[in-house]
Amino acid sequence: MTRVAILDCGISNVGSVQNAFGYIGIESRLIHRSQDIADCSHVVLPGDGSFPEGMMRLKSTGLDEGVHRAASDGKMILGICLGMQLLADEGEEFGLTSGLGLVPGRVVLMQTDAQALPLPQVGWNDVTFGEHSRLGQHLEGHAPFYFMQSFAFSDPSAPYVAARCNYGGTHVSAIEKDNVLGVQFHPEKSQRTGLRLLKNFAEMG
Repeated sequence: MTRVAILDCGISNVGSVQNAFGYIGIESRLIHRSQDIADCSHVVLPGDGSFPEGMMRLKSTGLDEGVHRAASDGKMILGICLGMQLLADEGEEFGLTSGLGLVPGRVVLMQTDAQALPLPQVGWNDVTFGEHSRLGQHLEGHAPFYFMQSFAFSDPSAPYVAARCNYGGTHVSAIEKDNVLGVQFHPEKSQRTGLRLLKNFAEMG
């Protein structure tokens, strides 16, 4: 039975994520302690804000250990926005900060070749999924999603990159490494396509 643990350490509006899973008929619960992850099959780490604050909140609640344990146990994990970035080895925002280290790579400030494009990127953008992307199933290879980002994984050609978008250049939009996945956009704010992606995630494992 699918039961989603939505980690709540004060870095995201977790209510909107829980509402999205409820809309597609998936049971979820808000988790504040790492030990409460044990009876859940899937783990979601949402997040907004800065990389250093996100890691500080995870460590202060002990949820960083919970994420590592869930990953080792083979539970399906999905990072959303900042939550995806925190899966990386490190991030450069406000200085170099170590991340969870579940996906190799560094999170850096987005570089664009169009001066007219502001950062953060806020709004809808088309996302192109790789042929074998599990998150992109039933989305016909590409779909629009809602973004709020200034930082992204640094290497769009890395083997774990599952989807990309163009915003004055090519940027990483989704990652898939075994049971650890992430999306830079907000599926819970992306209407039909976002709900389809969350359903894809809930059906894994």
